[in-house]
Amino acid sequence: MWRRLTSLSHLRQVRRADELKICQAFCTDITKPPVEAESHYRRNSPFVAFVLGGPGSGKGTQCLKIAETFGFEHIGAGDLLRKEMYSGSENGDMIQKLMKEGSIAPSEVTVKLIKKAIESAENRKFLIDGFPRSEENRMAYERIVGAEPNFVLFFDCPEEVMVKRVLNRNEGRVDDNEHTVKERLKVYKGTTLPVVNHYAKKGKLYKVDGIGTQEEIFERVRPIFSSLRLST
Repeated sequence: MWRRLTSLSHLRQVRRADELKICQAFCTDITKPPVEAESHYRRNSPFVAFVLGGPGSGKGTQCLKIAETFGFEHIGAGDLLRKEMYSGSENGDMIQKLMKEGSIAPSEVTVKLIKKAIESAENRKFLIDGFPRSEENRMAYERIVGAEPNFVLFFDCPEEVMVKRVLNRNEGRVDDNEHTVKERLKVYKGTTLPVVNHYAKKGKLYKVDGIGTQEEIFERVRPIFSSLRLST
């Protein structure tokens, strides 16, 4: 079951640690993404969906399935930063240090990498995986790119499940160790949930239950993208 969150303006006085649980209590069923999302795409602008979730929430795997099934270009914000880290650029060393600490790279650096990836692609439909991770990220994107996403996909997953997945994936990433994972989760809780609430208030957030097999989760995602009327 996938859902769009309704207005949550009264949550401003609730502690960040409780925000997500309260958000879940105010979910309502929907039948299709906003019409304006599709009409905006038809005006030849890029169709952009942000994909959010904690480390190990499964968003990267689901992005690959969405890209393959529905013809979207998958842009991983973390992958762009890792590529830049090893490129020998002036930002590389700084990005590597921040990643080892579990911290977030400067918003302007990340946004410019994303903007460059969008502009250089032939595809006009994009999944931006793992971004924005903070309100600063979000505002920098809107300022530099000059647009908001068409909608936001949020994978909701318990912390213990996310930690287990990250430690078991064994991809050799510099940030895939227990200490760094826990630090990343702290950053995620403190900075990403306000972004989730922002897009919930704007009616652009779609929440997906991140528990289950890859196939089970994708069956919850499929109706969202099947309902879009976008050309390939």
